[in-house]
Amino acid sequence: MIGTILWAIIGGAIVGMLGRLLLPGRQNISVWVTIGVGIAAALLGGVLADWLGVGDTKGIDWIRHAIQIALAVLFVWLAARFMGSSERRRTA
Repeated sequence: MIGTILWAIIGGAIVGMLGRLLLPGRQNISVWVTIGVGIAAALLGGVLADWLGVGDTKGIDWIRHAIQIALAVLFVWLAARFMGSSERRRTA
């Protein structure tokens, strides 16, 4: 159980950072938001891949990882839009 939680945090942080790197432009979100978004994308992407039947294959699960990274890009974009707009309102 502890190992699963640790891998979710580590894998989620990596997926979140990859999503942030692949998203063009600047994102005004913190590292903690990026990690949280990455964890959510990794978990949801894993469930979605299992549902589609591509979650557990021989070797590296490339399709599962692609789904997770695509979700991370989407979630980082959403977080940047919502958090960035609240910061703009405070400074205006």
